[in-house]
Parts: sequence; C-alpha cells; structure tokens
Amino acid sequence: MTGTLVLAGTPIGDTADAPPRLAQELADADVVAAEDTRRLRRLTQALGVTPRGRIVSYFEGNEAARTPELVEELAGGARVLLVTDAGMPSVSDPGYRLVAAAVERDVRVTAVPGPSAVLTALALSGLPVDRFCFEGFLPRKAGERLTRLREVAAERRTLVYFEAPHRLDDTLAAMAEVFGADRRAAVCRELTKTYEEIKRGGLGALAAWAADGVRGEITVVVEGAPEKGPEELDGAELVRRVRVREEAGERRKEAIAAVAADAGLPKREVFDAVVAAKNASPERGARGAV
Repeated sequence: MTGTLVLAGTPIGDTADAPPRLAQELADADVVAAEDTRRLRRLTQALGVTPRGRIVSYFEGNEAARTPELVEELAGGARVLLVTDAGMPSVSDPGYRLVAAAVERDVRVTAVPGPSAVLTALALSGLPVDRFCFEGFLPRKAGERLTRLREVAAERRTLVYFEAPHRLDDTLAAMAEVFGADRRAAVCRELTKTYEEIKRGGLGALAAWAADGVRGEITVVVEGAPEKGPEELDGAELVRRVRVREEAGERRKEAIAAVAADAGLPKREVFDAVVAAKNASPERGARGAV
C-alpha cells in the first residue's frame, strides 16, 4: 500500500492558531518536509511536540531535486507531512510539485486545514468577498508588473496579492496607475501578530502612506473593477470593431458577439449596425449576405 501525503497549515503569526491536528501529525509522521527546519523547530517547541520521524528541508532551492525522493517514500508506504513557514503549502509556497507528483503515482493526498493569509485578509478588508481571485506575488520588474496588472484591470472579482514590504509602495503606485487612484483597497500587515494593522482606502492614498516605508508580512486586497455600463457607440464604430476582429481571423458571428460583449450591448444591436452598413455599401451583395 502507498503512503499518504499530508499538507498541513501552520500559523501565520500567533502559534495559538495552530490547528489541534497539527501537533499529532508532527508527532506521528514518518517524514516531515519543512520549508525551514529552524522555524519548524521553534514551532514544535511552542506546541510541545517532538517529531518521531525524519525531518528534511523542502524549499524553493531544492524542491525539484527532493520531490522524487519524497515520492519514493510515499510509494513505499510512508506518511509524509509537508509544512511551510506559514499558511498552507503550495499557496505561493513549496508544495505544488510534490502534490502533482504524488497524484501522478496515485498516492493519497490530504490536508490539515489551517490559517490562511488570503482568507484572513479578505475577511478583514471590508471589500466584497463573494467572488475573489488570488494573484500571488507580482513580478519584481516595473514593466512586467504593469503588464500583469493591466491583464486584470477589468476583473470584477476582488483581487488578493502578497507583497514584500520593501516593494509595497511601488506596487501600490502601479495599482493606482492601472486601476485608478480611487479604487478601494486594504493593506493587511502582520496578520494575527502583535502589531497587526489593516490600512484601508483608495490606492492613491495607500501608495502615499506606504512611501514612508512599511514593515512586516503584507497581503493586499483590491476591489474589483466596477460593472461597466453600455458604451455609447455609433453604428460606424461598432462596424469598425467587427471588421477589425474579422481581419484578425474571427468569423463574423463570433466578432459580432465579442464586440457586443465588450460594449455591453445586445448582439442584435451590433448585428443590425453591420447589416445597415452592408446595405449602404456600393459593394452590396459582392461578398454575399451578412
């Protein structure tokens, strides 16, 4: 029989938030794979538990090389516990490679649910939480960061990001540039720790606040884009947009549907504009019916 891979959530700040099962899993696992073995030692001391199994490091630098070794342990029947420095493994932390490899070998994968900076920040942000998407860390280079932000500029769901404190001011300034200075956001700092702070406001104001420097672990929650009302476009502009899409290789039906969706208009309105333009053209009928 194969073993079991256990992904265990660890406290994001206060060790008292550790789930009760975590101590038991730490004590019983055959192998404990930890992002930082020194931080693991501090956690086990705080929980009053002594792991009986082998402790190995599993971090970004050795993740690719160590994954096959751990999979073989699992295939041989071992119970492998994976923990990261804080929160759930594989959420912007090591773990994805091991989970994928374990699934490929039909190894059972389960979890010890625990604290999550993403969900905690969402709940405290004061922003809509019914629909959200997690974007992780943005690129470090300014140009790549702006490109990534532009990709989600029209995203209606609430956005959640992790960010390093020394890059926070640049990130908030970039967000203000792309999303608008008035777009609401919340900077969640040092969640569950002694100096926990939630700073809410428009992106422009938050960028100015962060310019003086911010410390600690940071999660940024940004309001989604406002619902876009119908654009006020005349028939000629609708026809132009359809033609651009057709010239790019789209079928006319698909182009009409896409233009209507982008403009917030019924497809019939765009279709009628295309038909009217066709009927008014001196080349009417040269290329067949619409």
